Amino acid sequence: MSGYFKHHIFFCLNERDADDERGDCARCGAIDAQAYVKERAHELGLLGAGKVRVNKAGCLDRCANGPVCVVYPDNVWYQYVDKADLDEIIHEHLTNDRVVTRLLVDKA
Repeated sequence: MSGYFKHHIFFCLNERDADDERGDCARCGAIDAQAYVKERAHELGLLGAGKVRVNKAGCLDRCANGPVCVVYPDNVWYQYVDKADLDEIIHEHLTNDRVVTRLLVDKA
């Protein structure tokens, strides 16, 4: 293992003033999304050393793509809309090491 966690997923929870045209991930449901993924990962036994860490982050500077999360050390950036998207990230990427290409921010 190259690090303490196999996967470290950060959710942008940035909040801006309501009149800021850039918007923010918090207004797009990111706070609930991060809490959901953390709870589901806990229920599935995915959390802990050698496994997964689910974290809150400030601005990840991908506002135009929000809400976003990033999985390290893989450097994979995801956009998500609902719990189905989050469940797919949990099942495919965090559990089975398969990137969910349809949710990538930077699609090749």
